[in-house]
Amino acid sequence: MHPHEAFVGLAAFLHGATTRDLQHLTDDDIDHDQRRITLGRRSHPTPLDPWTWTALQRCLQYRRNLGSRNSRVLITMQTKATRTAASDSYVKHTLREVGIQPRILRSTRLVDLVGTVDAKLVAAVYCMTNEAVIAYLSDHVDTARLPNP
Repeated sequence: MHPHEAFVGLAAFLHGATTRDLQHLTDDDIDHDQRRITLGRRSHPTPLDPWTWTALQRCLQYRRNLGSRNSRVLITMQTKATRTAASDSYVKHTLREVGIQPRILRSTRLVDLVGTVDAKLVAAVYCMTNEAVIAYLSDHVDTARLPNP
């Protein structure tokens, strides 16, 4: 398995990372002491579980093995000699081998969170608008919140 595949999958599914967040993740976004990363516009760093942290370390080792000075976590053969990010298409197709896209994994995570915790809290944590989060509630009815007949 390519190191990017595991990291992209885990970051999208467990941490709700967007392809853009992952595309632009750099060394400056990693806190090695606290084992957390800063994703996109989120106001707080995201703590990583042991599996995602290990996958991130494999990506960094892959970059070292290529001899790249690119500070991006996800680099390709085309970007290893530059400072540019991997293309949006590259990140979106990282999980092609397993037949899923990162946005589906992220959406699955958001649907689960919006259904189990306050939608406004999810919006705040993921730097989303309230309207964007409400879309994840469209087919979910929490019967515990309905008035008793």
